[in-house]
Amino acid sequence: MEVAFVGGGIGSLTAALLLSKQGKKVTIYERNTRLGGRLAYQEGGGYRIDQGPTIVLLPEMLLSILEEAGIERSRIPLLECDPLYRIHYADGTVFHKWRNKRRQIKELQRLFPEEVEGFQSYMEDMEKAFVQGKEAFLEKPFLRKREFYTLRNISLLTKLKAYKSVRSFAGRYFRNEKLLDAFSLQTLYIGGAPFQSPGLYTLLPYAEHAFGVWYVKGGYAGLVTILEEELRRRHILIRTETSIEGLVMDAGRCVGVKVADGGEYRHEAVVFNGDFPHLTKLLPKDTVPQKAYKPSSGTILIYLGLKKQWVQTAVHQFFLPQELTHGLKDIFMKNKLPKDPSFYIFYPTAIDPDAAPPGESVMYMLLPSPPHGSVTWEDELPALVDHVIDEAEKRGFPGLRAAIQWKEVRSPKDAESEGLYQGGSFGIAPTFGQSAVFRPQIVPYPIEGLYAVGASVHPGGGIPIVMQGAKLLANHLLKE
Repeated sequence: MEVAFVGGGIGSLTAALLLSKQGKKVTIYERNTRLGGRLAYQEGGGYRIDQGPTIVLLPEMLLSILEEAGIERSRIPLLECDPLYRIHYADGTVFHKWRNKRRQIKELQRLFPEEVEGFQSYMEDMEKAFVQGKEAFLEKPFLRKREFYTLRNISLLTKLKAYKSVRSFAGRYFRNEKLLDAFSLQTLYIGGAPFQSPGLYTLLPYAEHAFGVWYVKGGYAGLVTILEEELRRRHILIRTETSIEGLVMDAGRCVGVKVADGGEYRHEAVVFNGDFPHLTKLLPKDTVPQKAYKPSSGTILIYLGLKKQWVQTAVHQFFLPQELTHGLKDIFMKNKLPKDPSFYIFYPTAIDPDAAPPGESVMYMLLPSPPHGSVTWEDELPALVDHVIDEAEKRGFPGLRAAIQWKEVRSPKDAESEGLYQGGSFGIAPTFGQSAVFRPQIVPYPIEGLYAVGASVHPGGGIPIVMQGAKLLANHLLKE
């Protein structure tokens, strides 16, 4: 079998490695000068930092898939973040999340002693649910709806309260508003609101405590270099700066790709690895029915190079406003920027001394935002960026503004210009109607020879989960 990948994101790279390991011929087409998709570096002023994903969850999934693809674990330099992260509340409370259960209970006893029993029940219940959920929803494609609607799956979905939100699910175990935030904000990792994302995604906050939060030394984007080196070592054909303008169809079957200069290349199978809603643009008109998808949230990203270091701090930190849900409703329901936003800070210098020049540091701030289209970024962004820098300086990083040597800002407008669907940073939104069996599948249409992989395709977003989707795809192609 000869397989073409349209787009060189992590889904394509992983599937290409798995297929080539089994002797299959692979070609990767990428319109940009580099591979990696969302995994990239932002560089300037002598500094470099991850542009997109930073939080590594499910390390065993990531490592085992790459090992199966022929990359030894020792080549992936993972460092565990301890604590997982800090949460800064508006009233000055600072809550640490820990992987170590005893340490987490001690932290709860310090701040929320009445919630200890609920946490213990949560961990016990979710341990069983995670094993079942991983097998049922992450390790299987749903090429036919009947494969999803089994008694076992329905029972598990009921147990996870999939008909309720992640925040509502957390309310079964916690009463304090601060902990409801702490055990539901993780849906923001995949561009969903805690009060809108179905209970199925409760597997995310549990996974942090069960398996830890990790950091790839040198930055998550460094993973691309390792994968690309292995692909080139295997003589995989990689065509960068090659834009695909359409797919070649023959008697209802996809048999190749059309490139921008008018040329055509024939392949037995074609895998689309862009944001899924863009796939229909490559197909002849009326080949498949058009469908509207809800995009995930966008992100405002502030990258900083700093002539200072802060000691005894954490790699990952969340800064929450007085009412997190109120601000998120502005974003997810009203499509506007909140006046008092929540934000996340990634500070790799806390764990990686090589992340910046000696005595200096790098940082990025991430603000959840509406996708592109409803905000006039040029008018609203400057004041919001200043506000967030001031808040970070006041609540966790004294002297921050004076230390800034380099600053760059990216908005959902920039994301859309680079191919992200409507400027959403995480593909399509993780709503009930766009999850599991309702999400685009690895065989997206009844078109022979056409497949899909990526953040908008089942099983969903997040680098290890996209890699799991690539494994499902590779296994399916090998069986065919």
